[in-house]
Amino acid sequence: VCQFTYPPQEGSGPDGYPYQTDFPAKDEEDAASDATEGHDEGEQMYEGEYQGIPHPDEIKEARRAARMEARRKARQEAQLEDEDDLPDQYENIMEDCGHGRFQWTLFAVLGLALMADGVDSYVVGFVLPSAEKDMCITNADKGMLGLLVYVAMLAGALVWGGLSDKLGRRKVLIYVLTIDIVFSFLSCFAQGYGFFLFFRFCSGFGIGGSIPIVYTYFAEFLQIEKRGEHLSWLCMFWMLGGLYASFTAWGIIPHYGWGFAIGTEVQFHGWRAFILVCTFPAIAALVGVIFMPESPRFLLENARHDEAWMILRNVHDTNWKAKGEPERVFTVTNIKTPQTQEDEFIEIQSETGTAFQRWTVRHTTLLQQVMSNVMSLSAAELRLQGLFLVIVWFCLAFSYHGLGVWFPDMIKYMQYEEYEAKTRVFHRERVERFHFNFSLVNQIHREGEYIHDKFEDIEMRSVKFEHSLFENCYFEDIRSTNTFFENCTLKNTVFYNTDLWEEKFKDCRMENTTFLHPKKGCHLNFQEENDIVIYLVSFLGSLAVLPGNIISALFMDKIGRIKIIGGSMLGSAACSFLLLLSFSQGAVICWQCLFYAVSVAAWNGLQVISVEVYPTAKRATAFGILNAVCKFAAIIGSFIFASFIGITRIVPIFLAIAALACGGLLALKLPETREKVLS
Repeated sequence: VCQFTYPPQEGSGPDGYPYQTDFPAKDEEDAASDATEGHDEGEQMYEGEYQGIPHPDEIKEARRAARMEARRKARQEAQLEDEDDLPDQYENIMEDCGHGRFQWTLFAVLGLALMADGVDSYVVGFVLPSAEKDMCITNADKGMLGLLVYVAMLAGALVWGGLSDKLGRRKVLIYVLTIDIVFSFLSCFAQGYGFFLFFRFCSGFGIGGSIPIVYTYFAEFLQIEKRGEHLSWLCMFWMLGGLYASFTAWGIIPHYGWGFAIGTEVQFHGWRAFILVCTFPAIAALVGVIFMPESPRFLLENARHDEAWMILRNVHDTNWKAKGEPERVFTVTNIKTPQTQEDEFIEIQSETGTAFQRWTVRHTTLLQQVMSNVMSLSAAELRLQGLFLVIVWFCLAFSYHGLGVWFPDMIKYMQYEEYEAKTRVFHRERVERFHFNFSLVNQIHREGEYIHDKFEDIEMRSVKFEHSLFENCYFEDIRSTNTFFENCTLKNTVFYNTDLWEEKFKDCRMENTTFLHPKKGCHLNFQEENDIVIYLVSFLGSLAVLPGNIISALFMDKIGRIKIIGGSMLGSAACSFLLLLSFSQGAVICWQCLFYAVSVAAWNGLQVISVEVYPTAKRATAFGILNAVCKFAAIIGSFIFASFIGITRIVPIFLAIAALACGGLLALKLPETREKVLS
């Protein structure tokens, strides 16, 4: 049996070394030289039989020894020799456990949870063109829906991030995914706008807590050499969520035949099926998380030694058995764990009083602990770097999400201008005893006279009648989209089985006009309301981040988080300037893809450094606050950038450039954490 200990430190015995993963167990004669390993500073770290060990492992061993020595000297200088050394011990244990099957399984499960968050970010934007017709949503209501979803995600990041530092990463992630799935499912069948708004708000509140938990959870199963790279690979699942949402929306929403109706009150159209399909990643993630263990680092911080030890042994055995070395033994017998006052308080109170009193004490204490965690983040040692991180997060989110709204809205505006330029205008026409049996599309009729005319079984799209007269006319089986009558006079006219109702007539005078079997409410026109270009733009924007994801993952540990963040944000500012040169839909799409490809590296770097810079007891809480700042910046950016559509492009573009440049320069002041053990 090959055993191992931590190299080189006092008291280590002549056991095997953890980096001999590719070699058979040594015999007793070979193992005898272990006792002298690392004692001669003039000699190389590996001699004799160790000369066949690959050079990268020598570098890892040297880095590990240097880190331990530096931390030992720092503790001696500060006279902290008696303090707990859990971070160093835990890092050594994770290195001994290796990186293998367990981490890749957890990677896939947490990736699906991150993918669910990415999908939810696209759902509202894709369903609105259809939902607003299906449920008669006004422009004001549309804005309220988008705003409330972001507010819900903001609140979810704050609440669930704080709770995961007290209840556990796995448990809270299960709550988050369950809430998202339940309320997303209910929103599929909500017929009224009020219920739909409430269900989407609850769904956003649930999934809003996924990002802080997912990154914190995964980071605590990674050794220092793997952390930056593999957290960056995890970021790719958010991109996959965008691709999944775009592709399924493209394939489902435009198909009216995929839905069904029960009478006139219950409608289930394609956009509702799309929401249902969007729950699949969250369902898969929930099933996977149920079979995953809790973070052992969280358990150790909460004095749950035995549970943590069992999980770490399982991680060790799973990885080494998958690598074909089942004989490796988990030799760790004792792990230091702090006992906090909060833990003792809960334990004492849980044994007294009634069930309701115990429930009240537990949850009150939990709330106090979460609030205490939040307030303690403003301590002197964290204040400066925390403020810098908040500003950088805000600048990046403000520009990214603001331009994320600006890109599709600008394309829609260009389409509208192009469509409007082709509008046919009819002035003072007189049509008498004519049968209109063909569709009217993109037309304006001014001061016309229509006498004894018949409009039957036709479609009117983007048609406007202004100051016109309709006398003795008959309208039957009319389907309309964006069609209005303004300041018109209607005499002795009959409307039978049409959707031309009160809101279609503005300041009109009616004399002896009859409406029979009107189609009240709003009606879907799937060919008109679901422009394929919008799905294509989102799909290409999500796909464009793939190169940036790959590059940032490969170089995150080589050149450092700070250079990645600063360089990416400054490069994104340069890409934003190129938007001033875009005068066509194709150019906007091209610069959009370039902007996303460059800026994604900054997102990856920020998420990695946000995990590493804070201590374990406050890590998810701090990440939740930063993610809430991100959502707040997204709300402000979306509102400001959208307000300039059709007015000017200079103001939003220069706002994006200024924010990205300031954030990129400030990011260079952040601490580098690639050699930092999780504290």
